[in-house]
Amino acid sequence: MNMKTTILKTDLRFPEGPAFDDAGRLWCVEQEGERLFCRHVDGTSERIQVGGKPNGLTKGPDGWLYFCDSGKNAIRRLHPENRQVETVLEAIHGQPLNMPNDLIFDQYGNLLFSCPGPPDDDVHGYVGVLTTKGNTDIITEGLRYPNGLAMLPNGTSLLIAETHRKRIWCGHWDAVSLTWENIRVWAETGEKGFGPDGLTVGPDGNLYAAIYGGSRVQVFDQDGISVSEISIPGENPTNLTFSPDGYRLIVTEADKGQLLSIQLS
Repeated sequence: MNMKTTILKTDLRFPEGPAFDDAGRLWCVEQEGERLFCRHVDGTSERIQVGGKPNGLTKGPDGWLYFCDSGKNAIRRLHPENRQVETVLEAIHGQPLNMPNDLIFDQYGNLLFSCPGPPDDDVHGYVGVLTTKGNTDIITEGLRYPNGLAMLPNGTSLLIAETHRKRIWCGHWDAVSLTWENIRVWAETGEKGFGPDGLTVGPDGNLYAAIYGGSRVQVFDQDGISVSEISIPGENPTNLTFSPDGYRLIVTEADKGQLLSIQLS
């Protein structure tokens, strides 16, 4: 695989969760900087203070940017035009969220999110859902640091990264009954690195997994078979997404504090 890596930004304070908004601007969070970073289409940039410890970020069906905040134990959102910030969710079953980490929307607009708890704690985490009607539930628990989430192209195969066990789970996501069924270990990420962090599905249908501590992005086909690796100039890739045109893989890397663009061909 021929690749060209471009550094879009340095000096980011633990970047995570890259995402593009509807206007083509590239966003990520700075977990230790308590802010969101925005790179405009013309290459200029700005930072928006939001407080807390923002983590995973994704664009919602409504155009807002939704992000986990592990410091405030909340899921929040920012409007990319007027920069309004709102809190979306703070508790599930009457209990505060346990350091939410990453999030995705399913094809029906339900918001799925991981709550792993503290990274150095052996307490098991869970994955929850916030429905379009405002209902919440826990869809799975007992995972050791559940982290990145992704949906395979069929729209029903939900993948969950379990960082501390260095594996990725797959199960059938039923958006009506809000259940995750027929669960199995879908892939192992190997000994090198702490384990899988952020996940994204590429235009080729393959899964791209940021391997934190492994200096790489690992690529799996839709059967969970590792088919290639992409080396990252930094030890700790945290999350990733594809550009709207599908030609560039955008990666956040926390060791050097960089936002990377990798041209794949």
